[in-house]
Amino acid sequence: MMQYNKRMGLKFWLLLGVILMSAMAFSQTTPMASRKPLTEDQKIEALIAGVEKANGIQFFRNGSYHDAATAASHLRLKRKKAGSAVKTAAAFIDKLATKSSMSGEEYRIRYANGKEVKARDYFYAQLNAIESK
Repeated sequence: MMQYNKRMGLKFWLLLGVILMSAMAFSQTTPMASRKPLTEDQKIEALIAGVEKANGIQFFRNGSYHDAATAASHLRLKRKKAGSAVKTAAAFIDKLATKSSMSGEEYRIRYANGKEVKARDYFYAQLNAIESK
């Protein structure tokens, strides 16, 4: 009788270990597997929200610098006016977020440290980061 209980106890602990390890493996892979890719609209909004939440950047357009909140508001307005003409995040960047439709002047982003980059480069770097998540 004693031998039987030890064997059953060992089987119980082995089975419990397998179940727990399977549950842990499943919980780590399931969210990634079930995560849906972002839609193009979600990517565009993420780009705009990224500007809006960025600390210390200024958005240069039409001869003057604007804070991040003003830049985000301007980009949302341009997007709204564009309607269905802009269907992808890349089109949003190329058609709306990189240059003035009035003057044709390229937009720039200035960081808190004074470094400036073309808005096109900034937004494509942000898009790459969004798509790689």
